[in-house]
Amino acid sequence: MSEIRKPLETDTPKMGTLARLPVFFDLRGKRAVLVGEGQAADWKRELLEAAGAQVNGHACDAWAPDDLRGAAIAVGAFEDDKRAATFAAAARAAGVPVNVIDKPAFCDFAFGAIVNRSPLVIGISTDGAAPVFAQAIRAKLEALLPKGFAGWASAAARWRDALKVAGLSASARKTFWQMFTAHAVANPNSEPTQSEFDRLIAEVKGLGVAVDNGSVTLVGAGPGDSELLTLRAVRALQSADVILFDDLVSRDVLDFARREARKLLVGKTGFGPSCKQDDINALMVLLAKQGKRVVRLKGGDPLIFGRAGEEIAACRAANINVEIVPGITAAQGAAAKLNLPLTDRHHARRLQYITGHAKNGQLPDDLDWKSLVDPSATTAVYMPTRTLEALIERALAEGLDPQTPALAISRATRPDQATVTAPIAELGQRLADANLPGPVLVMLGSAMSAAAAAVAEAAPVRCAL
Repeated sequence: MSEIRKPLETDTPKMGTLARLPVFFDLRGKRAVLVGEGQAADWKRELLEAAGAQVNGHACDAWAPDDLRGAAIAVGAFEDDKRAATFAAAARAAGVPVNVIDKPAFCDFAFGAIVNRSPLVIGISTDGAAPVFAQAIRAKLEALLPKGFAGWASAAARWRDALKVAGLSASARKTFWQMFTAHAVANPNSEPTQSEFDRLIAEVKGLGVAVDNGSVTLVGAGPGDSELLTLRAVRALQSADVILFDDLVSRDVLDFARREARKLLVGKTGFGPSCKQDDINALMVLLAKQGKRVVRLKGGDPLIFGRAGEEIAACRAANINVEIVPGITAAQGAAAKLNLPLTDRHHARRLQYITGHAKNGQLPDDLDWKSLVDPSATTAVYMPTRTLEALIERALAEGLDPQTPALAISRATRPDQATVTAPIAELGQRLADANLPGPVLVMLGSAMSAAAAAVAEAAPVRCAL
């Protein structure tokens, strides 16, 4: 019997080392001192004025320390280090942050590459190491971010005060901004109008007490590779107040979560220490009733052997809004990494997922053996390790061809994914000899014959322990 354990809160990893602290100066109506001439100085003047600064410009030999007194920022363009050092020292003596263009030794701050969707502004810095690289990243972001985001960011600024007097609770206001964001992302180039604001307010009010009750979202984390997360899964993680996650969830996936979110390990691993399902259900409901946005993060897809039915039922019984975000299930992820078709119009007309063990940990006694031994089917067996020998023995007795191609895949889609290939009659012993780390998935069927042969020829066992 599995050891019972309680949910364990995990700390968010500390921020890694920053070469530069990204900050954004508010220069509206403030004085900026710019000393120097030339193209670089002209560009800095344009930036400062675009940010609303009143720029006092001086030639390199026509400024005095008193010019810096009371300034919000100082920028210099000097050819020689002696003049640059004098200017930087004067600025610092006056308590003014200083930047000397292309001379990092005399700078308190740096100008990065900028993506402008003001009031949405993105700054990019490589700490001076690779300005061309920063510009390339800027170009990528320019292509990714629609120009219309500027209009939505401006609308957010206009609507913030109106939202405060709209008679909504704190939870409802948070829901408004989540709905606002989803609509802006889905319709980036539409013009935000007062009618859009009114519609969002009406939608939030229409949710009634469900808003203050919070919500639960069951999110599929995929089998391991964080790049297989869906955009919807990322948005759910970034808006969560609390995340309840399983042992099988890759920690790389958690890096996408909002840093302020509480993260509780409610470990459920096969035959290992696990939280009771009833306790997880009760915790989800309790947190949601406190007005929290709860994400229940599961390996693979929550609807495939993820006990989603029990958690959905618990939420509905408590009148808690529940949503599902599907994920890449292990069979799909493993097959994709191996270039392995799960169906084939010549060999496999059906794909079926089965579990290797029942609630009592034994081989299920209600498997459809006729379907499992069908040569035209591809079968993925989840959680098979302890019952695989019994499953193979019974399947062979029911008529499964002992030469049916089969694969056992460990830690699907992760960097240390490992694979064992063998005819199904030999797979149990081969898997035991390989001693692969979990989780393990077994797939069998004639559609895999060519791919299984290719995997076997390349590397019968690939395992990084």
